[in-house]
Amino acid sequence: MIRPLFDLDLLRALVMVADCGSFTTASARLHSTQSTVSQKVRRLEEMAGHRLLDRGTRDVQPTDAGEILLGYARRMLTLNDDILEALSGATVALTVRLGVPEDFVAGRTTHMLAAFKRRHPQVKLEVTSGMSRDLSNAFDHGDLDLVLVKQRRDSREAVARWPEKLKWIDSAAQPSFELDPIPIVAFPPRGLYRDDMIKAIEERGRRWRISFTSSSLSGVQAAVADGLGISLLPARAVTAEHRVLTTKHGFVPIESMDIAILHRPTVDPVVKELALALGELIEHERR
Repeated sequence: MIRPLFDLDLLRALVMVADCGSFTTASARLHSTQSTVSQKVRRLEEMAGHRLLDRGTRDVQPTDAGEILLGYARRMLTLNDDILEALSGATVALTVRLGVPEDFVAGRTTHMLAAFKRRHPQVKLEVTSGMSRDLSNAFDHGDLDLVLVKQRRDSREAVARWPEKLKWIDSAAQPSFELDPIPIVAFPPRGLYRDDMIKAIEERGRRWRISFTSSSLSGVQAAVADGLGISLLPARAVTAEHRVLTTKHGFVPIESMDIAILHRPTVDPVVKELALALGELIEHERR
């Protein structure tokens, strides 16, 4: 029996739609029409024998089968690029090790990194995502060349910095801010915002308890959305499933954090170029 061969062009269309969360955005980035991209995904679904994407009214999400295929698709596309580089005799002239927080890892950030890689095919880009404290430690130990981190305002020298706009959030469907004690969804001890939340709540004379702890931004977002407690997150991490709490609910704004870019003065000009691109991305996010 002859097995079907997965077409890289079809796989690229699936990956782009999944990354963009939209057929419209994906077709623009692929310089194609929306109907063509949709046809490619349908052909891929016919080959796979499974529905690969849930086409919601607001965005597009991969199904379980889609997640499985996406993992292989990304590897196959990367291998294809590796083959082209090997056959062209391209050599890696420089490795840039970049660290970014989890909430910056998708969307515009990955698009910017892909564009940077196309401009510098000789550069090997190694990207690590994680909690800011871990990224800062890795940078201090020389394991990263360039980091984007969230830190306490003016806590250390930085190439560039911006105030981090934070929002108190609760579940839109199952609010819990009036409970006593107030349940808190937080990052692990020493994680960002945790101490700020506790201090602010205690200053208002309210009791509190930690109801859910996660080192993952998506874990914190989901726990709040499902009614497990309130939390404090960057404004860009607030979703439609969240309710923003303000002073009328008894929650004062917290303005103690910065977004900062760090690199050593002696880094290669290519690293400085990437730092500038990160800065432009942050400026766009803040508008």
